[in-house]
Amino acid sequence: MSIYIITFVFGAVVGSFLNVCIYRIPKELSIVRPSSHCPSCGKPVRFYDNIPIISYIFLGGKCRACGSGISAKYPLVEFLNAFLYVLAVWRFPNISWHLPAYFVFISAMIVITFIDLEYQIIPDRITLPGIPIGLILGSLMLPDPFFRWEALGFKASGIGVLLGGGLFYLTAIVGTAVFKKEALGGGDIKMMAMVGGFLGWKGVLLTTFLGSLFGSLIGLFLIAVKGREWGSKIPFGPYLALGSLVSLFSGQEILMWYLYAR
Repeated sequence: MSIYIITFVFGAVVGSFLNVCIYRIPKELSIVRPSSHCPSCGKPVRFYDNIPIISYIFLGGKCRACGSGISAKYPLVEFLNAFLYVLAVWRFPNISWHLPAYFVFISAMIVITFIDLEYQIIPDRITLPGIPIGLILGSLMLPDPFFRWEALGFKASGIGVLLGGGLFYLTAIVGTAVFKKEALGGGDIKMMAMVGGFLGWKGVLLTTFLGSLFGSLIGLFLIAVKGREWGSKIPFGPYLALGSLVSLFSGQEILMWYLYAR
């Protein structure tokens, strides 16, 4: 039990840093300087007001200095990152030496999700370093998410990078030609190349299927319930991120179900 508590605390602390990335990266600001401050009044946040999740609760979701409201997105990111770290520790008890790589991947998907939801961009500062990092880790140390007793290896990871980027690049070209407007952004292409490095080519295929499924279902829901217009632009990154995390955590089980439960 103690390992889960330690992991949760660590994940929440990292989640606090992810909030800095989510706020500053789209604005092309440094994620190091200045220190955390209130976006409304600019006053620095004291260390005791910057405790993940807890400080938000004790402050009632408001800045101590000016009383302006603080978005619930901040504790949500901290909790979500902490929860997924704990889930990774619980899900992969026998491959703990790979957990730091999975933590990097999980946090990258969270940052991509929240930035894309708010700004409809997937920043190169996440995906471009993520592609070689995923390829190196996938080639040298990560297991295959679909056959965890086997190493992913350079071949599967490399094909994953090429397939992830190539498939979405081709989709973007064809979609733009057919619909006469941008079908996929460059960020989605680079994101899927990164996913391919970490999860391999099978992970790219499952992530694409699941991301499309989640996006379609939620898109139909928004049209039916929220009155969203048909054809309106919906960020695809969050659904791909969700699909990639499902592939990471349950890829092997989904494959076994597909092969043997038919």
